[in-house]
Amino acid sequence: MSVHKAISEHVGKQNKIITSFAALDQEREYYIEQALDNCKKGLPFSADKINEVTSRINELSKQGIVPARKLVTMDMIKEYASRIK
Repeated sequence: MSVHKAISEHVGKQNKIITSFAALDQEREYYIEQALDNCKKGLPFSADKINEVTSRINELSKQGIVPARKLVTMDMIKEYASRIK
């Protein structure tokens, strides 16, 4: 295998990971906003979808290219919602 081909494959794999991370991070932010909105309105909310996406992000982060994200608790959502009212 040529060096050029090996480098191209490596960059392609990194690009795929970064693209996946960006999409997952955007999805995570959407679920966070949804939970915050429901919390502020006094409606039921959950961190389940947020943490499902966060777990997928953290699996990607094990490859060393993208950062890990913290799991979110109900208390974290409540606290942040109370600060942004």
